[in-house]
Amino acid sequence: MRKFFLFAILILFQNSLQSQLYTDTLKVAYTSAPPFIIVNEESLEGINIWLWEQIATDLDIPFELKPMNFSEMLQALNDGTIDVSINPLTITSERSKKMDFTHSYYASNSTVVVYEASSLQQLLQFFRSFFNVNFIKGFCALLFIIILFGLAIWMFENRKNPDQFRPGWKGVWDGLWWSVVTMTTVGYGDKTPKSRAGKIIALVWMFSGLLFISGLTASVASMLTIDQLKTNPEGFNEYKEHPIGCIKNSSTYEFLEERFFKNIVEYENVISGLNDLNKKKIEAFLYDEPILRYRLKKDDSFHHLRLLPLKFDLQFYAFGIRKNRPELEQQISHKILEITESLEWRVILNEYNLTEI
Repeated sequence: MRKFFLFAILILFQNSLQSQLYTDTLKVAYTSAPPFIIVNEESLEGINIWLWEQIATDLDIPFELKPMNFSEMLQALNDGTIDVSINPLTITSERSKKMDFTHSYYASNSTVVVYEASSLQQLLQFFRSFFNVNFIKGFCALLFIIILFGLAIWMFENRKNPDQFRPGWKGVWDGLWWSVVTMTTVGYGDKTPKSRAGKIIALVWMFSGLLFISGLTASVASMLTIDQLKTNPEGFNEYKEHPIGCIKNSSTYEFLEERFFKNIVEYENVISGLNDLNKKKIEAFLYDEPILRYRLKKDDSFHHLRLLPLKFDLQFYAFGIRKNRPELEQQISHKILEITESLEWRVILNEYNLTEI
């Protein structure tokens, strides 16, 4: 009987503590971050809006939503002027000094968006890459060798083989024709050397031409490959020396700063950054992959922008809680675990074309 009374008192105490925990209306901040938070003219929707409403309903939390920009929201959370941020905040050691985090509900990564040239621009870029200084130098060297061997074969053959290597300028043309045909290994057989010196020249030219053409082909292929890598970088480090955009105070911004990216243009939101990329004011925009992917898919004005298959800076999203509210953090974290383990959560992610890592 005594144990029963103690248990009843404990239950009443816990309920009393929970009711005291939510007596005040929580100030809950957000900023647009589709597909997690989608701000329409008259309503809010998105993954995080749905998740917070489920939590608030289950825990009977009174709250007031407050729109803020990203930097202002982080500062307000640090100052304690808001209680919760329901944006997809990345858990970092630096942020954990200023705020608390709930349990993570989604894992993501950063990626890169670039401006994709039109088909005509890509064709022009190909020709610019093809006909560069090194290619012209190689072509001039090849032309010089063709003329050299053409004149040499004509000088030795025009006396003993005047039918195929005629005298005068016509014979010079015959020599050049033979030189080109031999170099390309076409071998029409219309002109063949008959003198011993002419055959030696032909032998030397056949091997020399083969090696020279192979080297020139490899050089051109190398130049085109290098140009392709410039337009399709293998990693985000390729942009270290170029002007790039990123959201101010974001986890991606901190990640780039720690790796000595110097030419970073700060933006308050994704739209302004992508607009500048569209206008070629920056060469790339780096931020969270699910947010960038959703924005590019939904906004037709960004059809020239392309998401590169690059993944870096693994991130774990959570709600931010102001310091000194451990009970609030524990209650919300427990609910997040319950919801994210449910089938309904997977359905919600699928609706927004997101998959769990």
